[in-house]
Amino acid sequence: MHPPVKVRLLSTGQLNSEKRQLEMVVDVRLEGDWKTYWRSPGEGGVAPVFDWSDSTNIDNIDWHWPVPAYYEQLGVLTLGYKHQVSFPLVVSVTDPTQPVSLEANLRLSSCTNICVIADYPIQLDIEPSRLVLDANAAYLFAQGMSLTPKENNQVTIEGNYWDQQAQTLLLKLRSTSPWNTPLVLVDGSDVSDEFFSQPTLTIEGTTLYALYKVSNWLGKADIANKQIQVTVSDDLILSEATIQVATTPIDVPYQSGLLWMIGFALAGGLILNIMPCVLPVLGMKLNSIIAGVHHSPAQVRMSFLASSAGIITSFMLLAAGLTSLKLAGHLIGWGIQFQNYWFIGFMALVTLVFSANLLGLYNIQLPSSLNTWLAGKGNQSYGGHFIQGMFATLLATPCSAPFLGTAVAYALGASFIELWLIFVALGVGMSLPWLLFTAFPGLVRMFPRPGPWMNTVKLIFGAMMLLTSLWLVSLLSSFIGAGLTVILIIVILLALMVLVGKRYGRNAVIMLSALSVMLVGGSLIFGSVTADRWSTPIVDNLDWQKLERSQIADLVAQGNIVFVDVTADWCITCKANKIGVVLQDPVYSALQQPNTIVMRGNWTTPSDDVTQYLHSYGRYGIPFNIVYGPNHPEGIPLPVVLTSDAVIEAIKLAGGDIRD
Repeated sequence: MHPPVKVRLLSTGQLNSEKRQLEMVVDVRLEGDWKTYWRSPGEGGVAPVFDWSDSTNIDNIDWHWPVPAYYEQLGVLTLGYKHQVSFPLVVSVTDPTQPVSLEANLRLSSCTNICVIADYPIQLDIEPSRLVLDANAAYLFAQGMSLTPKENNQVTIEGNYWDQQAQTLLLKLRSTSPWNTPLVLVDGSDVSDEFFSQPTLTIEGTTLYALYKVSNWLGKADIANKQIQVTVSDDLILSEATIQVATTPIDVPYQSGLLWMIGFALAGGLILNIMPCVLPVLGMKLNSIIAGVHHSPAQVRMSFLASSAGIITSFMLLAAGLTSLKLAGHLIGWGIQFQNYWFIGFMALVTLVFSANLLGLYNIQLPSSLNTWLAGKGNQSYGGHFIQGMFATLLATPCSAPFLGTAVAYALGASFIELWLIFVALGVGMSLPWLLFTAFPGLVRMFPRPGPWMNTVKLIFGAMMLLTSLWLVSLLSSFIGAGLTVILIIVILLALMVLVGKRYGRNAVIMLSALSVMLVGGSLIFGSVTADRWSTPIVDNLDWQKLERSQIADLVAQGNIVFVDVTADWCITCKANKIGVVLQDPVYSALQQPNTIVMRGNWTTPSDDVTQYLHSYGRYGIPFNIVYGPNHPEGIPLPVVLTSDAVIEAIKLAGGDIRD
């Protein structure tokens, strides 16, 4: 046996005397990054082997396979399970009135960076007349069966085409409901020597095309006229069918999943420009635009090109970092650099320096020789514009936007080339406003001419940047504690007060202090006066439990609804979902129902458990919300940007009782 992997065989205590069938379940628990494999393990790994030949009073055992997930390790793509999997067994007995003895050996392969094949002896004696229902085993059996595809009418395979020359298999499927995040797998005893790549999917309404590259370790593959098993899984779909491979071409629309994802990346990158994370940096850029309204078109074009290059370079650096982590077998995700306190501290320092400069508290004095060189170059520091672009990208990573989550999830689960293409597209998308000014530099003349009003604008943007810096400092509380964080913020504010006093005089400090007190006091008064008009107070009184994946099954088995929220202190979109949806009626009231359990996964700091939980649903960033219930123990994932209707509908589908 292998210590990180625990195996147990349980009987549900249920016997169908007419069919002479017993229900059992093999429950496998895996620690950390260990994973085991599906019946067709992919490019690596070994499928489980269950030898029950020494058993008595047993005619046959049907082993059922829950839907697996894709895992990539050092470029090797496999299909299997992490953390926990329940394999349902339907045991056909010879005589249901006689004792049953199951003596078996389970040979199980488990892998991380290394692989271990271990034998697990199993023995279970059952006296049919003394069977007692085991609720836990019954739930594990039901959970496994609910995740096991069956032949049904949910999906129809309308055609398939094996291209011998191209070594590709094309499937055409039609579903009874719209596709969302489909998983389509191909295997079968006739094609046990073949490997079917992760397919390229093209979706047109309820029709889906899946294109596989097929390889055979002995040489060229030839699967013409062979029987294959097609397994299909989606949010509301779980189906399986056996078909014969055909060699007659079928039409497929010219459409590529990668091209669609690149389009999503361009749109997501563009939308990032209006996310609150990057507004202070955009303010700095706007200030430089207005200041340079009299510059030549060539200078304007070069400054915007430098900013665009900074944005794209920053996305390429992110892609390089994620590629390195992926090659090393580490768990990756969008925004993980904010789980590093050194990065947060660096960003807080940079934003603080920028804010102090915009507030006029200091000026950077360059050497006279450098000033002379800059004057000869038109007094344009293109390096500064480049850094602004990089800085904007780094500040954007705590945000998630429409299209962005889909594109990033595709990139982090795809090949390295596709990952780089998606991240470059994100950079180009975010650069589109700047590239517009690059193409038409005369647009800068549409902005107001420089004047004294610019000083006021600079102060506003400086205050925004200061708030960003203080927010970044507040994120350090997860690493250094709340007390030290508060002290650090107080020290920063006092230092700024001293600098304001030196720069603008004591009267400015007095006015600033009075204004701060008035703003805080006014906010409190306004809040108390208008509190009864709010939909609900923005107070989180929900009884949040720590995300424990192993507990979800038991809670659902007891008839509960489980709402899971994976969030982080640095995730702006998470906070928007919380304030705008989760803490507002009708969602707030629904989550307070007695049969509703709320769980929270904290991704503020690195957590392998949370990362693996995200990956198990094909997610690589946050926010992530999902609803479990008796009708959907596998869970119903919610969109990145929550709406009240989406949450309430998921709770109803999962089996909740929403009371007004």
